[in-house]
Amino acid sequence: MEEEEEKVLGLLDRVLEEDEEVFEYGDGELEPITPLHRQFKGDIEKGLEMKKLVLSGFLASEEIYINQLEALLLPMRPLKATATTSQPVLTIQQVETIFYKIQDIFEIHKEFYDALLPNIQQWDEKVTVGHLFQKLASQLGVYKAFVDNYKVALETAEKCSQANSQFQKISENLKVRGPKDSKDCTSTVTMEALLYKPIDRVTRSTLVLHDLLKHTPKDHPDFPLLQDALRISQNFLSSINEEIDPRRTAVTTPKGEARQLVKDGFLVEVSENSRKLRHVFLFTDLLLCAKMKKTAVGRHQQYECKWYIPLADLTFQTLDESDSCHSVQVLPEHEIEEMKMKISVLKSEIQKEKKAPKGQSRVERLRKKMNEQESWLLMHSPTIPFRIHNKHGKSYLFLLSSDYERAEWKESIQKLQKKDLQSCVLSSVELQVLTSSCFKLRTVHNIPVTTNKDDEETPGLYGFLHVIVHSAQGFKESANLYCTLEVDSFGYFVSKAKTRVFRDTSEPQWNEEFEIELEGSQYLRILCYENCYDKSMLNKDDNEIVDKIMGKGQVQLDPQTVQSKNWHMDVIEMNGIKVEFSMKFTSRDLSLKRTPSKKQSGVFGVKINVVTKRERSKVPYIVRQCIEEVEKRGIDEVGIYRISGVATDIQALKLAFDTNTKDILMMLSDMDINAIAGTLKLYFRELPEPLLTDRLYPAFMEGIALSDPAAKENCMMHLLRSLPDPNLMTFLTLLEHLKRVAEKEPINKMSLHNLATVFGPTLLRPSESESTKGQHITSASDIWSHDVMAQVQVLLYYLQHPPISFAELKRNTLYFSTDV
Repeated sequence: MEEEEEKVLGLLDRVLEEDEEVFEYGDGELEPITPLHRQFKGDIEKGLEMKKLVLSGFLASEEIYINQLEALLLPMRPLKATATTSQPVLTIQQVETIFYKIQDIFEIHKEFYDALLPNIQQWDEKVTVGHLFQKLASQLGVYKAFVDNYKVALETAEKCSQANSQFQKISENLKVRGPKDSKDCTSTVTMEALLYKPIDRVTRSTLVLHDLLKHTPKDHPDFPLLQDALRISQNFLSSINEEIDPRRTAVTTPKGEARQLVKDGFLVEVSENSRKLRHVFLFTDLLLCAKMKKTAVGRHQQYECKWYIPLADLTFQTLDESDSCHSVQVLPEHEIEEMKMKISVLKSEIQKEKKAPKGQSRVERLRKKMNEQESWLLMHSPTIPFRIHNKHGKSYLFLLSSDYERAEWKESIQKLQKKDLQSCVLSSVELQVLTSSCFKLRTVHNIPVTTNKDDEETPGLYGFLHVIVHSAQGFKESANLYCTLEVDSFGYFVSKAKTRVFRDTSEPQWNEEFEIELEGSQYLRILCYENCYDKSMLNKDDNEIVDKIMGKGQVQLDPQTVQSKNWHMDVIEMNGIKVEFSMKFTSRDLSLKRTPSKKQSGVFGVKINVVTKRERSKVPYIVRQCIEEVEKRGIDEVGIYRISGVATDIQALKLAFDTNTKDILMMLSDMDINAIAGTLKLYFRELPEPLLTDRLYPAFMEGIALSDPAAKENCMMHLLRSLPDPNLMTFLTLLEHLKRVAEKEPINKMSLHNLATVFGPTLLRPSESESTKGQHITSASDIWSHDVMAQVQVLLYYLQHPPISFAELKRNTLYFSTDV
């Protein structure tokens, strides 16, 4: 039962780490240093509005928490009543041990909720809530008693479940009411999961106090009260931390020294030329790689050790040894993208079924299917090699999705290796004891897939995150420096953007803006690298990253903070280096809008026939010039059209094309190629209607869904013929260009499917008036996955088609009516 305590410890560590940062922020030490910073400061009213948003979110989660406590109390009363009968399910002592202090905790939070609710309903800037949080914090003694009893409560519940099938049934099927405004009436939760909620709640309450202090002016009467509540909560967490911490030393080495678990997590290992999901455990003296054993229903899960290496014998392979390594098998990216689409569709279906009266049984089937698909994605998406070598000759290869994780594992191992370590050989009994302890000690319990997440957890953000990477400081000497940005998507992290290399400096000033698409993302990571120019060090494995990580850090994408219209400024501290950045978020429904330009003199946001007529051209000049430049020097660029260009560069090019600057050709030849690719994408995205037109959009959707190949060919060609000439000529020009880009796929990693994924929605997504006709969109991601899938398939159809010429297309006779 110590597994839950380890989870508690992880949460407590996280909160205690955050305490220092928040107080630094709260004490106003992070002062704005440029005019740009001043606009982020925000006035008091906005701060108080944010405070209301934080409180409203917390109130909603309080309601869920109270319902969870109520669900625990529901069986307590009948169990107590039967304890004195001739056929008791549990004894009085067992009931009191399992449900110890739950009634008290319920009453404390019910009183708190009832007092907080009217304050938020009648909100104004003078409302004070600090006294309520202060009172809540002063009652943490009840939680102390609960935590002290927690381990015994779980053990008692488990023993009672094994001994009594009636109690087992009760403990596995507790019904939790949904919030008042929710259509989901109840959900089924286990007793073990509910008993963990009070411990989790203290950490969450403490995090909320941080947020409230951030958005409460120092001269507000609430400020000292909230600060006091936070101080009490922190002291409580620190005391709990000290008590639980020694339990980490549950496993000892043969010499009787304490062997602690330092880090664990799920990694993909390449073993016998296939990918296997492993749970890897880093102890103070060894690294152990395990897999979950298949066990009979009702039996405790157990790990089986695949291999272990004493840290004294562990080395990281150097690049010149890589010839003897396993080759990294990489799936075509279109298979990965197709699986993402399928998962998105399943997510939408699950949301719809949850609202249906009898959808629960179907939800479970869909969840199972989604779990399989997400697990497949987690297994097949990582491509970054992490090689480990045993100095006795054996090597192992893991694949990770992010250089961030690889650096974390390397740093953790190297830190431990600085100690005076001795090699050890475990006997089979010792190895069995250690492997058995992994289940209790692990801190990462579940594979990171949606179906393993709590329903009340945030689903993440869908839309576009705009990030400006300003500058960095703290480097000890000059170097060639750049940053990469990553966000999480489908349970793993993906690199989305890269700043330019700032040469020979210890204080780089990038000031570059990027637009990053989010797919259920919750975190943004920034990694800072020193550029490596020694070509002899380059590995032939394309996925090997040889540049040196100088620092790395991540921030949570808090929807309430990020979704304001203003930029939100932040600083990430990493190994003594500070990277300054700003961000703001645009939800998908807003970012999908096509906004026609009010000026008809430029090219962006202007109808394509107006531009071609003015230019007396068949294809707009901007399209021809961008294509020409990409084909001249960007066709070998890895991730061309997928990697974001710097937003300020794209805006500069946009302005130049709009004002018909004479220096356009000079600008194009000097500009970063990803910015030119981004300008072309932006041009198509900002057309007042899609290149393939609003009028024909429904027909394209129907045509691509046809199953008979001949009928589909006939329909898809007929639709092209129905396009206005400027649209058709531009589309065919772009089509041939994208085919030429895909011919270089071995170098640029951009397949036809990748290109269709990038350009499909841009060329087909209807303008707002068309896309909302007859549709009630419940969320931005609801219709997104279905529509995008079809849009990608339409473009892919034409990309995979033999060359299409304008003249031939117009010459061919039509096989059916010209009415579309």
